Amino acid sequence: MRPVKISAFLKKATAIAFVLMAPSAFAEPKHGIAMYGEPAMGPDFVSLPYVNPDAPKGGRIVTANTGGFDSLNPYIRKGSVPWQLRFFAVESLMGRNRDEPFALYGLLAETIETGPNREWVEFTLRPEAKFSDGSPVTVEDVIWSFETLGTVGHPRYRGFWGKIGSIEQTGDRSVRLTFNVDDRELALIAGLRPILQKAQWDGRDINDSTLEDIPITSSPYVVTDFEAGRYVTLTRNPDYWGKDLPLRRGTNNFDTIQIEHYGDGDVLFEAFKAGEVSFVREFNAENWASRYNFPRAEAGDVVKSEITHEKPSGITGFVMNTRRAPFDDIRVRDALMHAFNFEFVNDAMTKSRQPRITSYFSNSVLSKQDGAATGRVADYLAPYADSVPAGTIEGYTLPVSDGSERNRANVAKAMDLLMSAGFTVENGVMTQPNGEPFEFEILMKQSGSGFQDAGAVADIYAKALERLGIKATVVTVDNAQYKERETAFDFDMTYYRRSLSLSPGNEQNLYWGSAAADTEGSRNWMGVKSEAIDGLINEMLTARTQDDFVAATRALDRVLTAGRYVIPFWNFTVGRIAHDKTMKFSTDFPIYGDGVDWMPVTWWYEE
Repeated sequence: MRPVKISAFLKKATAIAFVLMAPSAFAEPKHGIAMYGEPAMGPDFVSLPYVNPDAPKGGRIVTANTGGFDSLNPYIRKGSVPWQLRFFAVESLMGRNRDEPFALYGLLAETIETGPNREWVEFTLRPEAKFSDGSPVTVEDVIWSFETLGTVGHPRYRGFWGKIGSIEQTGDRSVRLTFNVDDRELALIAGLRPILQKAQWDGRDINDSTLEDIPITSSPYVVTDFEAGRYVTLTRNPDYWGKDLPLRRGTNNFDTIQIEHYGDGDVLFEAFKAGEVSFVREFNAENWASRYNFPRAEAGDVVKSEITHEKPSGITGFVMNTRRAPFDDIRVRDALMHAFNFEFVNDAMTKSRQPRITSYFSNSVLSKQDGAATGRVADYLAPYADSVPAGTIEGYTLPVSDGSERNRANVAKAMDLLMSAGFTVENGVMTQPNGEPFEFEILMKQSGSGFQDAGAVADIYAKALERLGIKATVVTVDNAQYKERETAFDFDMTYYRRSLSLSPGNEQNLYWGSAAADTEGSRNWMGVKSEAIDGLINEMLTARTQDDFVAATRALDRVLTAGRYVIPFWNFTVGRIAHDKTMKFSTDFPIYGDGVDWMPVTWWYEE
């Protein structure tokens, strides 16, 4: 594996960041762009550094989802869509290098140019770029895609549109976006927006599309077959326009990707054991060690591969809905965190094989540091000193138990916290200040990644809460009902997973910005509204150096963690994939490790 990783990129970016602020650095079209400094790969790069550029084409793989689907259009809010389509069946103006924190290279666009302060960005399309029906990708398609997705598309695209002051054609193949806010990341976000074909929707509302209305795109794969709720077949387009691009060399190698749908995770795993599914990602270290002893694995037809990475832990656990009392009281949230006996749960679930998530950006250079805030981090937090949660500035760590089931010390601390919040115990029942018993639901859904383990954790947690006189009821609903309740924030506590990158940016406002707290369907599930969080996200977005960006992110990490919004589970410090022996990959892993744009995109088939 190459020794040049994230630390080297940060040092390089820091050293040259101020130099690159000069207007001349942005005064000409370039092959790529980085959030800070220059992109690592020059204009003459031949392939991504973690692919096999000579990987053979061919073969068929079967991936699997739980639940069903009733739409093949991931760009609108209506319907349930196989999640892979957002990644396999569309292209953008630029593409990512997973071996850099945030750098893009030309895909549909051959060049990118920005203003001195990235107040505008201009893309020039490749003349050879074509949709799957053979028609050219035009500036008109680009402008229509930005406007349509930004105004009537899925909510994930709408926030960006509000930051565009104007979008206009500047040449036969060029389009310029001018922004109305100071945000260096917007130029890169623009490069990642999906580009659809305008002609397909002429005279029609894209939101009225049916299951048969499959969006026409320019991607390497096209949908060639499907059965509602059961499977989707993606076939590699032999006439794909971009197969010889450096960004595409050695990628998208499988002829066919079949997406099968199963009722739940257990049925899916049995299908994998039988050879009907080509691979599974395993998120439980104990399962990884103990349940891959079935005949196909013992015969060598299944391979277990571990993929290292340097990306943040993100946050995984039980999120509390602060829109509802008593979860709006940090003392109550703190008490519930003390009552969660992670050491006992981790031993029961993973035989203590996985470490705990300690903050939202743990396991990375962006993570908050132990102890009191110092230096630039302290400077960023100073304006909010009177409003941030206790522990933000002086330092906060998660409760740790002695590992025994009774968890006496932490239960006693939880009791003290609840008493300070006005709770009392009457006849063994924890009673709220309003006189009502403290009862709440932990909402689960029937199937979905992580929910099976989370359900088992919820059962252990509910039993532990009985020691405090709290009644927590685990409620499991079907996927459709769960989606409705999640969208409407109709829950007390539920399982929550939010992945984070080495280049956090505008998506942070969607995850925990105040403006998203009351927007149904937003990803701010905890409902947090914090001037400090909003301000620190803005500091991240407007930072001019990597040092400032890292400090602002570490400050944000402190506020989020000290806010006690999520009871965190274990950290996925390594990716684990069990797969057919015919599936091969380069072991020169990118810093982001596993991900949908690494597997199966860079893998290949070999007998």
